[in-house]
Order: sequence, then structure tokens, then C-alpha cells
Amino acid sequence: MTTKVILLVEDNPSDIGLTKRAFQKAAIRNELVVAEDGQDALDYLFGTGAYSARDTSDLPMLILLDLKLPRVDGLQVLRQIRASNLTRRIPVVILTSSNEEQDLATGYDLGTNSYIRKPVDFHQFAEVIKQLGMYWLVINEAPPQC
Repeated sequence: MTTKVILLVEDNPSDIGLTKRAFQKAAIRNELVVAEDGQDALDYLFGTGAYSARDTSDLPMLILLDLKLPRVDGLQVLRQIRASNLTRRIPVVILTSSNEEQDLATGYDLGTNSYIRKPVDFHQFAEVIKQLGMYWLVINEAPPQC
């Protein structure tokens, strides 16, 4: 049995590194695929661009989505995820440093499953990742694929 992929959509190399370290610390063994901008994430999900040979029936079990991204912003990525029958059921957790209430409201309006503000402290961040992993990867019952 293969572990299901988690798609991390994050453009900040420091945050990518911190997330990988937090996953290791929390003993989360799922493969972490990183998309460094919104267009790369969409290409991965829909099998276009650099990912045109990817089997799109093998979808990530969870998407961790930053909002402030180059090329296509996180809210637009979320909008496209929810608009497609292929991806609309994938749990999406917005994981961002944004403190803008409008981002929070719009994220939920567009169908995010959860909105988490990244703690600045690594130990707090690692604990957030541990709890996130426990809920979304162990406790939560994943939706069937469309």
C-alpha cells in the first residue's frame, strides 16, 4: 500500500523547509509534493504543463494552500479546485500567515475545509502540523473520489 500524497502549495523556501521539518518531527510519512506557485499546483492537480504525463486519478489526500502565491493566488487556486468535479472533494486547508479577515471570509466562501494562521515559532508550528496530520490523516474520514 502506498501512502497518499499531501500537496503543499507554498512559495516561500523557508516555510517549505519548516513544513518539511515539522512533518518529520510529527512522524507524518505521507509523501509531500511541493508546488511553489498557484499555476504549478493547478498543473499538478489537472495533469497539465510539466505534469501532463501524471495520472490525475491519483489525487492528493490533502492540500495545504498558502494564499499569497505568484502567478495564480491561493484563493483562485481554491476557486478552481472547487469548480472541478475531479478535485472538488479534496480537503483543502489554507495554511497562511495572512491576518486579513477578508482572506478568512473569502476562503470559507470558496469552500476551504479549514483556515490556519501559521505560528511564527517553529515549536508551535510543529505542533500545528502534528495536530493537522492527526485530524486530516488519521481521524477524518476522507471523501470518496468523484
